[in-house]
Amino acid sequence: MAPYYVLVSRLQQALGKNVRRYHVSAVLCQRAKVAMSQFESNEYINYEKLEKNITIVRKRLDRPLTLSEKIVYGHLDDPVKQEIERGKSYLRLRPDRVAMQDATAQMAMLQFISSGLPRVAVPSTIHCDHLIEAQLGGEKDLRRAKDINQEVYNFLATAGAKYGVGFWKPGSGIIHQIILENYSYPGVMLIGTDSHTPNGGGLGGICIGVGGADAVDVMAGIPWELKCPKVIGVKLTGTLSGWSSPKDVILKVAGILTVKGGTGAIIEYHGPGVDSISCTGMATICNMGAEIGATTSIFPYNSRMKKYLSKTGRTEIASLADEFQEYLKPDPGCPYDQLIEINLSELKPLINGPFTPDLAHSVEEIGSVAEKKGWPVDIRVGLIGSCTNSSYEDMGRSAAVAKQALAHGVKCKSQFTITPGSEQIRATIERDGYSKILRDVGGIVLANACGPCIGQWDRKDIKKGEKNTIVTSYNRNFTGRNDANPETHAFVTSPEIVTALSLAGTLKFNPEVDHLTGADGKKFKLDAPDADELPKLEFDPGQDTYQYPPKDGSSQHVDVSPTSQRLQLLEPFDKWDGKDLEDMLILIKVKGKCTTDHISAAGPWLKFRGHLDNISNNLLIGAINIENDKANSVRNALNQEFGPVPDTARYYKKHGVKWVVVGDENYGEGSSREHAALEPRHLGGRAIIVKSFARIHETNLKKQGLLPLTFADPADYDKIHPVDKLSIVGLKDFAPGKPLKCIIKHPNGSQETIMLNHTFNETQIEWFQAGSALNRMKELQKH
Repeated sequence: MAPYYVLVSRLQQALGKNVRRYHVSAVLCQRAKVAMSQFESNEYINYEKLEKNITIVRKRLDRPLTLSEKIVYGHLDDPVKQEIERGKSYLRLRPDRVAMQDATAQMAMLQFISSGLPRVAVPSTIHCDHLIEAQLGGEKDLRRAKDINQEVYNFLATAGAKYGVGFWKPGSGIIHQIILENYSYPGVMLIGTDSHTPNGGGLGGICIGVGGADAVDVMAGIPWELKCPKVIGVKLTGTLSGWSSPKDVILKVAGILTVKGGTGAIIEYHGPGVDSISCTGMATICNMGAEIGATTSIFPYNSRMKKYLSKTGRTEIASLADEFQEYLKPDPGCPYDQLIEINLSELKPLINGPFTPDLAHSVEEIGSVAEKKGWPVDIRVGLIGSCTNSSYEDMGRSAAVAKQALAHGVKCKSQFTITPGSEQIRATIERDGYSKILRDVGGIVLANACGPCIGQWDRKDIKKGEKNTIVTSYNRNFTGRNDANPETHAFVTSPEIVTALSLAGTLKFNPEVDHLTGADGKKFKLDAPDADELPKLEFDPGQDTYQYPPKDGSSQHVDVSPTSQRLQLLEPFDKWDGKDLEDMLILIKVKGKCTTDHISAAGPWLKFRGHLDNISNNLLIGAINIENDKANSVRNALNQEFGPVPDTARYYKKHGVKWVVVGDENYGEGSSREHAALEPRHLGGRAIIVKSFARIHETNLKKQGLLPLTFADPADYDKIHPVDKLSIVGLKDFAPGKPLKCIIKHPNGSQETIMLNHTFNETQIEWFQAGSALNRMKELQKH
């Protein structure tokens, strides 16, 4: 294809010199339509709309735009009238596509079925990656998962066929790796029902993790609402080298911003250092932006992305992106709300943890820090892979380390597991010898799935409660996340550092300076790994694991048995009765960190993600009760007995008693799982009052008709005691920006009033009044 300016010149000569540029672009797009993916030949990339919207908004704001703003505002439903103010306005957007993983897709598809709509309005996909438990190894674990989860897989496959959703079968790989390989592209806006959807920012897209109800809005063709994000700029200079890797960039940023420092913002990487990072390396950085609470993260379109697009069979997309690259990069002089600078040349290998992904240490110091803190220094297991670090380059760098050890007759002292990111990655590293090297050094290659990263790990080498250390290339290391053992000290680092530490078997090993002992008794030092960014040959696609939806799925039957323990059709939540919420009991006052893992645990509970009543039996079982410093033990205010949180909530519901949860900072951080909002609603909860919320969880609560409220004065958290009763008054005059009053009634008869803030807009208030966003959608359909 001729360069853009040549075609523009020719078209302007033919059409007249006064033709506006985006009209020229329209002609180009009409002449050479480019499909969004090989699986949707009739769905085209619409850079014309992106360009047109950006032109309108730039004129309105009269200032340079960040890349994040270009793509977000480029997807506005009404760029002319939309109010735009970072951190305040609620934007109405039109995303290009939706992606769902199998654990969250169950509830999303159940909600879509409940909506009564015949077919999805935008390209959508389901990816089976969360329900495969790591136990014996790839093939055996996959066979076992297909057998155990047959009912769920059948439901997702038939629902996909009926409603026009593409279906990636179990064994296909991790959702985010498949999106990067097939669906993300520069300038796309994609929403996914998983918090690590921002992985797609490695290809220059705005990819945002959401709950299932948000996905239903987009699939229904309704404008999707997002609070206008602030933009945090991260300027990269210098060049990565040696043992430093892209993972160290985000581990460094996490250490700077903490787990809530990115809340309400998009992290936008830019600067000359960007070009030293591979496309999949950029995806790693964007992926783990979820750990700092960011709405999403993004890199500007560059040659590394072009190379990756071409290698994954999307040369036409790369050529089109070249023509529109002005809209795929930030404007010079664009304003950031905060600016961080990192010199990649000075970046040292990092390892973060335990128990939180923002506790950053250098690999050089972690051994001595662990000894001082009383953390186990012996490493029981090293695990590489996950949606964060399972690319061809990641596997190659780990294999480069392992190969050196094998040359000296050394194998891993720790157990060692490898999780390929996709079937394409698995087949290619098998062909190119990486898998053999990693097996020879002592590794077990697991199925192409999430596995231990999300708690799908049938771990046998320790007992629950046994203090131990593991190192992973994963993204999260919350208490009990990987193996359900609260005494497992999990550390997050790069795949090559995991491999090196697994060879040594201890945190007291720094591969930059320390030596290993070979089989011959001689000491040797590992060289920094060097591996190809992409395979020299073409990728081996492996087995065909994709199911196309039929053009007409109206005759397709979707089976949900009324006696199923895995799936349950949804009943509408009750509508607001028009009254204030008076004398609510406090189910639990949570002490300290409360992630979505604490609110709705994963691991063995994943099997109930399609059955709301069954999965509600894990409600808040990981949260610490401030009254007794115990998990899953709360006082029943009606009978004064202590018992499990879900049992107490069910008791209150049975007796018609409304209840509330009181929480601390960044409540609901972590996964996008909307079950953490569905469960309290199902069991009779009416409000969640905390110091601050994580973005996705706050939205999920609103979608399900709950009231997520924050203390106007965070110190008021201390005024509430678990035995108090709370009343929220002023709901008849509920309005955007107007605080609500909370009356605290103490057992001695005294009471005090505090103020509660909220971020509801008018639409979200309608969700609350209707009982849920889905109820409101049905009301609108009737009219």
